[in-house]
Amino acid sequence: MSTAEKLKQKYTYGDYSRWPEDERWELIEGIPHAMTAPLRIHQEIVLKVGVQIERYLQGWPCKVYLAPFDVRLPRRHEADEEVETVVEPDIVVVCDKSKLDKKGCRGAPDWVIEVLSPATTFRDMNVKRGLYEAHGVREYWIVHPEDRWAMVYTPNKEGRYDQPAIFNMDEPSPVAIFPDLAIDWSFMSDV
Repeated sequence: MSTAEKLKQKYTYGDYSRWPEDERWELIEGIPHAMTAPLRIHQEIVLKVGVQIERYLQGWPCKVYLAPFDVRLPRRHEADEEVETVVEPDIVVVCDKSKLDKKGCRGAPDWVIEVLSPATTFRDMNVKRGLYEAHGVREYWIVHPEDRWAMVYTPNKEGRYDQPAIFNMDEPSPVAIFPDLAIDWSFMSDV
């Protein structure tokens, strides 16, 4: 099926799972969004931050995964084939092992990090922020590689994201769900 044909109708995870593996897509409420190859700086940030998280999580029940890694966000209890939202965050941390299966994660990860790219900025800052909030992601980071800041959303008592905290990459950024972890951005001087 051509790209143009994919954009003409709504799809589910059942459809998505049959698309060629060499194409990267996300489904948001049944609408496919093509994903372009990320920039080098994007990949360096994902790798370096992912390694810090992996080291920290040694001995924890939580796992860190880097894209491509499917996160299915069902509306209720529909079967996987009927799920209309499947995203590939840059980094996810999942602490509830019952959400993990051979396909990826079903349900909200505990922590999601998206590194902005020109093609994904609007979707990451608006559409995905709303999705992650609605599905109960406990911490959502948006990393801006060019301006060198991280925007961090955490939910309030009602489950809504408050105003984000913004951290400059001049010093480590604290992680709300892991109070003794802070992401060290010193590697940014080399990218």
